[in-house]
Amino acid sequence: MRVLLIGSGGREHALAVGLAADPSVEQLIAAPGNPGIAAVATLRDVQATDPVAVAALAVEVQADLVIIGPEAPLVAGVADAVRAKGIACFGPSAAAAQLEGSKAFAKDVMAAAGVPTGKAFTCTTAAEVSAALTEFGAPYVVKNDGLAAGKGVVVTDSLAAAQQHADECGRVVIEEFLDGPEVSLFVVTDGTAAVPLMPAQDFKRANDGDEGPNTGGMGAYAPLSWAPADQVDRVMAETVAPTLAEMRRRGTPFAGLLYVGLALTKAGPKVIEFNARFGDPETQVVLALLASPLGELLNAAATGTLAGFPPLRWHEGAAVTVVVASHNYPGTPRTGDVIDGGERPGIIHAGTARREDGALVSSGGRVLSVTATGPDLAGARAAAYELVEGVALEGSHHRTDIALAAVEGRIQI
Repeated sequence: MRVLLIGSGGREHALAVGLAADPSVEQLIAAPGNPGIAAVATLRDVQATDPVAVAALAVEVQADLVIIGPEAPLVAGVADAVRAKGIACFGPSAAAAQLEGSKAFAKDVMAAAGVPTGKAFTCTTAAEVSAALTEFGAPYVVKNDGLAAGKGVVVTDSLAAAQQHADECGRVVIEEFLDGPEVSLFVVTDGTAAVPLMPAQDFKRANDGDEGPNTGGMGAYAPLSWAPADQVDRVMAETVAPTLAEMRRRGTPFAGLLYVGLALTKAGPKVIEFNARFGDPETQVVLALLASPLGELLNAAATGTLAGFPPLRWHEGAAVTVVVASHNYPGTPRTGDVIDGGERPGIIHAGTARREDGALVSSGGRVLSVTATGPDLAGARAAAYELVEGVALEGSHHRTDIALAAVEGRIQI
């Protein structure tokens, strides 16, 4: 099987590593890729959000399967263009990708499907924003209605900060705050059949102790030994099945990766958000533990044969990833700094580039996802931080408490 992977971030590097390990994947091409992906795939240049260009590249390389990593190409209709060429594609249509492309659309689907989630208002005027914030009270949850690369959400006790974010975004969704540990569940689906992967937990705040601004994610771990044993079955029955049925009813079936962001409240799991692709950095830990062939799994979803796919197999133990971020991230990051120690096994590249002299340098906010496995969570955590200590990047920062509360048994629902 010849596979074309679209994207250039940490999620795509993790996918590339998993695909390269699948014996059914005879050739792996990535576009535009990054220096880490280049170690396991042939790189091609393409504008990932250009449907015509991506479809043409898929034809040129005679791809059997195209996998679209990031959300922006999906919302732009890249999957539609690839399928129009008769090539199997893992990733939802532009219409279905609105589950991530518009928070308001997602809330409308959830309401129609009876999915457990928080109450919300879509606001376009200052008066609507003020009324919604007043009704819910602190902590305030304000979400940019459109794509914001994982940084369009503000959760704050400050009314002024909430109003400022709403003013900057324009159209926003303001929600009630859902209290409880947050969990990410990835579901592979062909639109009808659905297969859940291992749940993971990520860390959105920039600093230790869940302090500081929201980011695209500063680390993650799996599995979640503290989560209820029936959690996945319950989410599949109460959230995933009705959501997929509602999307089919609307004539826009969702096929690809449905990311279900959950709060495990006292009343049960409730949806915080849907995404239309693998989450980053949770993908790094989930795929590190997946023993089933990744290429065959995604191809089954892309070709409508997922119902016949064998039950997933998982490696024993646990996985932890720690994100090494650039100076000033999640503000405007400083780039171009030389990275030493960034090309070892387990280090996933996100915002990296290769300088003309061959040096590896930073090229984005989240630079590396340092990932390790171990016989248990404490062992995986120790191994991940040992890898982090071997990375040198001037001005970089990382959280020191990824998975610590879980190791110490401090997570409660």
